[in-house]
Amino acid sequence: MRVVSGIQPTGNLHLGNYLGAIRNWVKMQDQGECLFFLADLHAISQPHVPAELTANTREMAAALIACGIDTDKSVLFNQTQVPAHSQLQWLLNGTARMGWLNRMTQWKDKAGKNREGSSVALFTYPVLQAADVLLYQATHVPVGEDQKQHLELARDIAQKFNNDFGNGEEIFTLPEPIIPPEAARIMSLRDGSAKMSKSDPSDMSRINLTDDADTIMQKVRKAKTDPEPLPSEKEGLAGRPEAENLVGIYAALEGSSVQAVLQQFGGQGFGAFKPALGELMVSRLAPIAERFNELRQDIPAIDAALRKGAEKASALAQPTLDKAYRALGLLR
Repeated sequence: MRVVSGIQPTGNLHLGNYLGAIRNWVKMQDQGECLFFLADLHAISQPHVPAELTANTREMAAALIACGIDTDKSVLFNQTQVPAHSQLQWLLNGTARMGWLNRMTQWKDKAGKNREGSSVALFTYPVLQAADVLLYQATHVPVGEDQKQHLELARDIAQKFNNDFGNGEEIFTLPEPIIPPEAARIMSLRDGSAKMSKSDPSDMSRINLTDDADTIMQKVRKAKTDPEPLPSEKEGLAGRPEAENLVGIYAALEGSSVQAVLQQFGGQGFGAFKPALGELMVSRLAPIAERFNELRQDIPAIDAALRKGAEKASALAQPTLDKAYRALGLLR
């Protein structure tokens, strides 16, 4: 099994990132060959500040290592240091179809009513996503519900390329999705119907991986709830999004089920539950924050780790890129 997955270096990693994706990446390291990349090329598809992108790329690398990504077990790198990503995207642009890209719901959401003013990169970035995974002959790609359509597109591009240019040879492996059963969907602490997000103007809406113990306890204490006690059964959380979110966070951090948490706290109010949740968060996140704050100060070490990963990734990518060039009849 070869797993490939990426994350945009947006800065400000929060609890939702950790429980939703990164913790599962850490577990996957012991289940197969893993390549994890920082999608800095994707980041330039929308307006950005260059100096911030550089800093965020380093900070994201430090955060991933602090969360448990082992650069001896896995290949960790940023896209820009592996030019084969951009090269393969251009080759695949000849196979991808405008109609396919027009149907991408994330394109519609991100462009909104300003499609004419959006960058070409925003429209074509699903082709780069396809290149990201096809380049390494990935067998499996971890995806959330919002990324399933993009993996289906990657499979469509791979299949059409193989049919059109493979001459009986499978140039690209068609990757299968991994939808981890325990991937938690973490919502805002201020609105149980909205995802926890770094773009929320209120810092009280999220738990940042850099928050200290006092900040975590304060945010949990002030998290929005309702006046009712916690139910003893999961069904009792229906229509109570904030309660459901906090119980779900507790279950995810503890590695148990929502039902098990309710058996422990059912009938109790949030005055009892919130301190327990805060203490659990602190115990799980404090070691990560400590390691992250150490790593982020050592820029040469972060740069060296990314270079090492990029060298490994480039070596793995080259055979596939060479096959794609040959299949298209390009003279090199």
